[in-house]
Amino acid sequence: MRILSGLQPSGRLHIGNYFGMMEAALRLQHEGEAFYFIADYHSLTSIHDAKALRQNVRDLAIDFLACGLDPTKCVFFRQSDVPEVAELSWILSTVTPMGLLERCHSYKDKTARGIAASHGLFAYPVLMAADILLYDSDIVPVGKDQKQHVEVTRDIAIKMNEAFGEGLLKLPQPRIREETAVVPGLDGQKMSKSYDNTIQLFEELPALKKKIMGIKTDSTPVESPKPTEGSALLELYKLFPAKPGNKFDYEWARIMFENGGIGYGEFKKRLLDLVTDYFAPFRSRRAEIVADPAYVDRVLAEGAEKARAVARPVLQRVRSAVGLG
Repeated sequence: MRILSGLQPSGRLHIGNYFGMMEAALRLQHEGEAFYFIADYHSLTSIHDAKALRQNVRDLAIDFLACGLDPTKCVFFRQSDVPEVAELSWILSTVTPMGLLERCHSYKDKTARGIAASHGLFAYPVLMAADILLYDSDIVPVGKDQKQHVEVTRDIAIKMNEAFGEGLLKLPQPRIREETAVVPGLDGQKMSKSYDNTIQLFEELPALKKKIMGIKTDSTPVESPKPTEGSALLELYKLFPAKPGNKFDYEWARIMFENGGIGYGEFKKRLLDLVTDYFAPFRSRRAEIVADPAYVDRVLAEGAEKARAVARPVLQRVRSAVGLG
């Protein structure tokens, strides 16, 4: 079973990235042949600052490794270090119907948020399809909002197979963790850098405390039961597993919400403790990685070499099928 997933280097990672994608990816690296990449080609649709992009790529690599990505158990690489993906993207685009791309919600959502319309933004799903199909991927762990892109990938692969031979490209399957598919942000919307409502993985404690204490809640009095439906605060509790010796977990919070007698401020303080405790080992590991810059360079270089070893024969298979080789 080959697993493929990627993250855009569009800024510092947040707990929505971790629980929505990274946690599942870290677990899957022990279950199959995992390929994880930093999607720097994709980020060019929104980042036009070379220095910022290079820093974002490095920060993402460090953060992912700090959270438990093991380069001996997976292939971890930078997307642009595998140029085969750009050629495959072009070949796929020649069979991709315009209507298929016009129905993709990502383009509409991003332009509605003020991101400039461009060919790259519109054709984003084709490049994503190339990312997936280039490695004969079986499983693609994604957030619920990305499921459509995997469906588009399958549609494109079917078009290629119909045109150039059955079995040319493998049809991948999405894998979604329903209970954490959408992580709420500080304002109750989906946690996203675009909404400026994130809790960063490695936020400094003063900033972390300020953000968590600022989570949007209603005006229910301390002594009254709190509404559990649609509570971003309670949904954030749900992300963190119960640990022996710590009674202030999701079940405690849910019961106390229903019973009343505790104010939102106390719930937020307990959530702060959960967040800092959970990510403390990752924070320590991150400091070790930062102290050894050559380690990150070596991991990405070795990952790219392994990724290209798989990508080359797949691309050659496609080139031969379409008449380019």
